[in-house]
Order: sequence, then structure tokens, then C-alpha cells
Amino acid sequence: MVKTYTLVTGVIFLTVALLHLSRIVSNWQVVLGDWTLPVWVSWLGLIVAGFLAFQGLKLSRK
Repeated sequence: MVKTYTLVTGVIFLTVALLHLSRIVSNWQVVLGDWTLPVWVSWLGLIVAGFLAFQGLKLSRK
């Protein structure tokens, strides 16, 4: 049960990290109302989600 949970969360965070990476590479603009989300937010999201994906996938292999 724990292995399944960590595998699923690792895959979800990996997907989020890949979406952040694709936003950085493609230079997509995210606009919320009158405010444009800066690209550095995706860099931060990539680092955090990538770390969580790595940890989740590493724990699912134990």
C-alpha cells in the first residue's frame, strides 16, 4: 500500500515538474486577470516538484 502511494505521488509530481519544464522551454505566458505569472515561478516549481518526484520514486523502490 505504501509503495503504491509513493509511486503514484512520485508520478504526479514528475508530471507537474515536466509541465513546469515545458512552460520554461516553450516560454508560455500564464495570465491571471491583469497579472502575468513570471517564469521564475516555474523554475521554483520545477525544482520543488522535481525533488518531490525524485523522493517519491526513490521511496517506492525500497
